[in-house]
This record gives sequence, structure tokens and C-alpha cells, in this order.
Amino acid sequence: MKRTEPIIATEAEPLPPPASLTVWMAESGPAAPRLPLAFESFLYLTPEHQRLQADAGPVLSFYLEDAAAGRTVAQLHVALDEATATAHSPAQAPFGAVQLAAGLGRPALHQLLGAVEAQLRQRGLRRLALRGYPFAYDPAGAATLAETLRHRGYRVALAEQNYHLDPARDYETHLHPSERRRLHKCRRHGLRFEQEPPFLLPAAYEFIRACRQERRQELSLPLERVQQLFKAFPREHFLFSVRQPDGEWAALTVAIRVSERALYNFYPASPLRCNALSPVVMLNEGLHAFARASALAVLDLGTSTLDTGPNASLLRFKRHLGGVAGLRLSWEKEL
Repeated sequence: MKRTEPIIATEAEPLPPPASLTVWMAESGPAAPRLPLAFESFLYLTPEHQRLQADAGPVLSFYLEDAAAGRTVAQLHVALDEATATAHSPAQAPFGAVQLAAGLGRPALHQLLGAVEAQLRQRGLRRLALRGYPFAYDPAGAATLAETLRHRGYRVALAEQNYHLDPARDYETHLHPSERRRLHKCRRHGLRFEQEPPFLLPAAYEFIRACRQERRQELSLPLERVQQLFKAFPREHFLFSVRQPDGEWAALTVAIRVSERALYNFYPASPLRCNALSPVVMLNEGLHAFARASALAVLDLGTSTLDTGPNASLLRFKRHLGGVAGLRLSWEKEL
């Protein structure tokens, strides 16, 4: 975990954005864009997902529109917490912040963020907090957004290491020797990777909850919320497992297809009784194969941050899986 002070830019700002760009705000958000998106929206930033983010409070949807192209080129949804005078993005999801079209420059983002900040100040909000997506999802877009936020005086509230697997690389070849031995041991003991039907979600959730409880960890979402997401987005939510020869589960996860590029390993879990086998190595092998077959570019293993700082053992495990390290930034600004 890394905290920094605000950084104020000193170099000259870029040229103004094209005159064809305008910012449209929907007060009764989360609302769909008026013009078609020039990019595929991340799942968490779709209006449908935004509406399911529990206890969001009032939500404002901002869209940067290019009238000449007839497209929406950037989007941002913010939830208003009037009690703390803070606007958040996301309300309740792994990430939010601004998603932008390929090639969109800093001048356009300045126009969008300037309009957002002015509207929030007008409503009496005093702070804006943005949790960004992993850089691996859109390296160029994440870098452009980070540079624009830096210019506008935002501070990095949290900098995290986010690991992902590249489905284009061979999984077993890039395993640490110790993890390769564990994978071979799983095979010798007859363990197998499976995709589970959604009707097993209640039992799977209880298995994951019990595994997390053994490690003194809590799940971020109740079963009812996870069921709601599976029902609303059946093509984006999956249950994967590793089963023992007797049919018992040795590992489970909920995986989420966040975009046409990225699959997120959301809730991996394995009981302590299976530690000697380490079936999560086989679980990730299966996810890697699924991501490759689905023509995805990123298998997101997530961050490894505890309240007290980075989880060193989990970070090491992700590196041993062949994980590629990347950035994930959270930003704040006093308005």
C-alpha cells in the first residue's frame, strides 16, 4: 500500500478538446448513454450493473459525446454520499472511474472531469474518490486517465499491485517449479477441473464462505447479491471447480467476464484440508484454458491488499503462478 501527497502539474496543458465534444449528465442515473458507445463498456460501468450496486444512493451518469462522430467517447458514474459530502466511483463494485475510447486525449478528459467537478461542487460535494481499473485491462486508457488526474491535482490514495495471467502464454511453462510439482500432484491424485451449473450456486457459496472463514476472511457480498448478479448477467458469471475423484470439491471460484478482453477470478477458495495438494493451481490452469478458448487477453488474479498492507504470501503465490504484475490506482481530490 502506498500513499502519496497531491501532485500538481507544472508543464503546459495540452490544446483544447475538439469543439464537437460535449458533456451530458443524467440526474436520474444510472442512465444509458444517448449516443452509442465508441467502446465496449466494462460490465461494472453498464447502467444495468450500476442499478444493482446496493445502497448506492443518488447516482449521476456523465457521458462525453462526440456529435461529429455520433458516438459517446467516455463515461463516468458517481454515487453521492451526502452524509460525508463525498462522491464515489464505484458505488459497490471492484472498480469504477472513467472509461474512455481508444485514442481519446487528455484535453477531452479534462473537459469531462471539469464538468463533473463543477456539478459536484454545485451540489455541495467536497470530495471525489475514484477507484480505477487494472492497467492491464486498457494500458493506454489507464495511463491517459492517470496523467489527466495528476494534472488536475488528484492524489493517489492507494497504489496496488494487480496480477494477471496472459492466456497467450503457456500456463505450465511459466509456473514456478514448486507450483508445477503441485499441479502434477493434483493430476496424480485424480483431481479434475470442471465448470459447474449455476443452480449449484448456493452450495458453492457456502463452500467458499466456509473456506474463507477458516482463514478468518469475509466475503464482500451476501449470497442473495451474488444470485442477483448471476441472474442479471448469466453470460458474464461462471462457477468453476476442482473436484476430487470422489466428487467432493477441492477448490471453487466465481469468475466474471468483465469485458471482451478480461476474465476476473473473483472468489477463489480451497479448504485447509487440501493445502497439501494446492488445488488452486489446477483451478487457475482451467481458468487459463477457458480464457484462451474464449479469446480473452487477461485473466485477472486481482490485488492482494489487506487493511494492514500488502498480503506478501498471496503476492508471492500469484508470482509463482506466472502472474504478470501491473498497477491499480485509486484517486481522491478535495473539491
